[in-house]
Amino acid sequence: MAKAVAQAQAAFGRIDVLVNNAGYGYLAAVEEGEDDEVRALFDTNVFGLVNTTKAVLPGMRSRRSGHILNMSSLGGLVGFGATGYYHATKFAVEGLSESLTAEVAPLGINVMIVEPAAFRTNWSGPSMRQSATTIDDYAPTAGTRRTSTLATYGHQPEDPARAAQAVIDAVTAEEPPLRLLLGKAAYDIATAKLDSLKITFDGWREVALSADFPLEQSAS
Repeated sequence: MAKAVAQAQAAFGRIDVLVNNAGYGYLAAVEEGEDDEVRALFDTNVFGLVNTTKAVLPGMRSRRSGHILNMSSLGGLVGFGATGYYHATKFAVEGLSESLTAEVAPLGINVMIVEPAAFRTNWSGPSMRQSATTIDDYAPTAGTRRTSTLATYGHQPEDPARAAQAVIDAVTAEEPPLRLLLGKAAYDIATAKLDSLKITFDGWREVALSADFPLEQSAS
């Protein structure tokens, strides 16, 4: 990564935009997950992103400008069966990106979290990994979703070329968003989760507030 960044800087003089796009999926119920596969998944989806970001930040900081686009997923906001470890990597990208933007926005560097739904890429096809271990008790849940996920390959409803243009439009906007949902499914499912979270939070508000120390009574 450091070599690639150095070559790009030598060829073009500077790096204005970093797109952290490398990533892949892994199908397994949480109990079925294999340690080596899970660690390799995090190496690519999380630590690869971190290392590349750290390699370009010195130049962006010195110029007080730059854009960092971190490819997350609808799966960075919502979790489904059979892709728990993939979600864990994307939830990590979301949190890291929120912290990063707090640190670099005052330096003139923009961070964007891109959250696509099911685009017609190799994600559910050739690049997908899955555990060799299967447990019968998870067949109706994780097992069913393994099958349905693989069956989407080549039939995903979202267009990568249109997504690329949407990202360009967002990056070049006067006020780029921190999060960019891509695809109708991403918008519908993400907003449904927002509604669900609010219902749950509001329903348990009194319990949440009860965990604070009582307010001290002022002396009479």
